[in-house]
Amino acid sequence: MKNRREIVENWLPRYTGVPLNKFGDYILLTNFDRYVQLFAQWHRVPVQGKDKPMSSATAGDITIINFGMGSATAATVMDLLSAIKPKAVLFLGKCGGVKHRAEIGDLILPIAAVRGEGTSNDYFPPEVPALPAFALQKAISTTIRDFSRDYWTGTIYTTNRRVWEHDETFKKYLKKIHVLAVDMETATIFMTGFFNQIPTGALLLVSDQPMFPEGVKTAESDKEVDATYVNDHLKIGIAALKQLINKGLTVKHLRF
Repeated sequence: MKNRREIVENWLPRYTGVPLNKFGDYILLTNFDRYVQLFAQWHRVPVQGKDKPMSSATAGDITIINFGMGSATAATVMDLLSAIKPKAVLFLGKCGGVKHRAEIGDLILPIAAVRGEGTSNDYFPPEVPALPAFALQKAISTTIRDFSRDYWTGTIYTTNRRVWEHDETFKKYLKKIHVLAVDMETATIFMTGFFNQIPTGALLLVSDQPMFPEGVKTAESDKEVDATYVNDHLKIGIAALKQLINKGLTVKHLRF
């Protein structure tokens, strides 16, 4: 395989077990099997690639993919998706609230992300901002209101560190830069989406409050979040993409 195109066209089916022509034009990204299983159950479609690194399910024009966790795999899936050039990619992620007003179960619609993960530096210099496609975020905003829900909007800090909740210096830094929440993928997805000319957006669910010891995520608290909030998170993501599909809206407008 001599060029990038040949590689991604070969590797996307290899990572997912799905032929290129079987993907939808609109992609939901997640870090969790539960989202894929719920999507498949609601649409009565099979889960593909259970024995592959990235499981998925497709119903009509929408494919949901569990790409795993972290900025490196986020970059990988966005690079591989360049093989099919989706019309929009929406990341449904979980995040930790930094400011006290971001409570567990709240929705966050990021307007930007701070590139603290390092992975995106392989795509653009550090001074290039990580931004979503505005038209996609607008569609998500409208859909959230259709569900009679509200949301916070602000900046997300994306880190490549998994265990930092004990690090008081890092937590002071997060407060200093006034981010609303912290995660491991959003900035990477925005930057690699721009690099691959794929419109991207994100809708994040606050799953924990790691700035104080009692708020750090546990197995028990994560199960409670899944049982209480994940259904609406996924339903809103699906409905936002269907809004774009049904209205025939294009979202590829981001320019630096």
